[in-house]
Amino acid sequence: MHRTFRTHAARLMAGATLSLTAASAFAHPGHDAATVGASLFAGLAHPFTGADHLLAMAAVGVWSALAATPKGQFGASTSKLDLMRLPLAFVAMMLVGAALGLGGVALPAVEPMIAASLLVIGLLVAARARLSAMAGMAVVGGFALFHGYAHGAELPATAAALPAVLAYVGGFAVSTMTLHVMGIGAGAFLRRHAGWLARVAGAGVALYGVGLLVA
Repeated sequence: MHRTFRTHAARLMAGATLSLTAASAFAHPGHDAATVGASLFAGLAHPFTGADHLLAMAAVGVWSALAATPKGQFGASTSKLDLMRLPLAFVAMMLVGAALGLGGVALPAVEPMIAASLLVIGLLVAARARLSAMAGMAVVGGFALFHGYAHGAELPATAAALPAVLAYVGGFAVSTMTLHVMGIGAGAFLRRHAGWLARVAGAGVALYGVGLLVA
């Protein structure tokens, strides 16, 4: 029965992955800058309105949980610092990118880099790759710069009041960290009970990134 469940679950995940990949063949799933306003609510909602940002942020959390404990040592203790290193690096560099976007600084290849972040982080999740702390932070931080730039650049120039802009930036920073924490919770569960499903999910995220790159 357990094997049957795993077979059906794998088929379900494969179907979901194919659906996501097919969806990415349409216009890039992102945000309509014309409808974005500078407010705390808009900032909180922003990361949830584009599958690219949402998947990348959740995947960072999942990878953090999977990589924090060596393979085969599920009972080993994991410090909060180990779990939060990657999310904190992501949020810090995302804020730098947002400042660049809000400031009108030109940053090349933003959309391809966002798509590449899904491909790379998805593969890291699928492989349960364990990099050094600095290498992992460099990977997620580098991609976060482009995610943050997209957040900042999508804010209309008319929404220039500083308090509103700060509320908007603070809002998407909070939502980003929330997605990271949710990903950590999911990753910790999968690490203990369904490591194979984490690999499938990571592969799905990677395929979605490929779909965005070729769209």
